Amino acid sequence: MKAAKATRIAALTGLFAVALGAFGAHGLKDLLAHNGTAAIWEKAVFYHFIHAVMLFILAERKEFPTAAWWCFFFGIVIFSGSLYLLAMTNALWLGGVTPVGGLCLMAGWLLVIPSVRWKN
Repeated sequence: MKAAKATRIAALTGLFAVALGAFGAHGLKDLLAHNGTAAIWEKAVFYHFIHAVMLFILAERKEFPTAAWWCFFFGIVIFSGSLYLLAMTNALWLGGVTPVGGLCLMAGWLLVIPSVRWKN
């Protein structure tokens, strides 16, 4: 993938993080309160937004670390996505999917390490 496309996807991912945060706070306020899952939604938005920023940072690097970028992208989809669904549906089995996304996010951070140029 070209860096420009990765940057566009990163920007859209950030846009969705903000939109889903607002949607949860306003459009889903009653549902999340009824389910007692507002904190789960907030956690999903928090991790979504942090890693959307990381997607943007990685996409703008001169040497684009593709593997780390994809790990963060899929981590957002699986980790935050499963938490969004859990918060809306209260389907507890989704909690078993969430750690897979967490592992993707951790792999992304691990893959950033070797992409750092060390200076003396």
